[in-house]
Amino acid sequence: MTPMAPTRPTPSASPPLPTSQHQCRIPLMADLTAAAVARSVVEDAIRAWRAPVDPDVAVLLTSELVTNAVTHGTPTPGTFVLLAIVCDAVALRVEVHDGSGDLPALDTGLLDAAPAEAETGRGLLLVTSLSAEWGFYRTPAGKAVYFTLELRPDIPETGIDAGSGRADGRTARSVS
Repeated sequence: MTPMAPTRPTPSASPPLPTSQHQCRIPLMADLTAAAVARSVVEDAIRAWRAPVDPDVAVLLTSELVTNAVTHGTPTPGTFVLLAIVCDAVALRVEVHDGSGDLPALDTGLLDAAPAEAETGRGLLLVTSLSAEWGFYRTPAGKAVYFTLELRPDIPETGIDAGSGRADGRTARSVS
């Protein structure tokens, strides 16, 4: 008798894994493409895990943290930042690790002092106002900055419509 490989089970419509098991860690080259790659990874994780969070907020805040890490947190060219995403039964948490020991400082005076047309300086204010929690901690290699978004039952569990790429059915290029 010739040995045969076991047959593959047919995929079932089983529920997603328990959310406590969802995690992802991706190293990103600390360059101008890092924020775009991070946005895509977070959006894909929300879709795959069916996390009921606002994907637009998650992507925006991820972009802010990665941009800060690349701009302020990587001491030498050619280094990496680490994107870590964890989803449990309560929240989605996004962390960005970089090689700098300089801790972030939230400057609440920026709203009054920064000119309206200024393109920088408000990232952590966005993170503060849109996340359930944010913070930072030192790591052996530098630091990690994170935010959490609470899981919301009023957002569909699928998170992002697979056909359109967005929770509300709009395409990424539509403005309405």
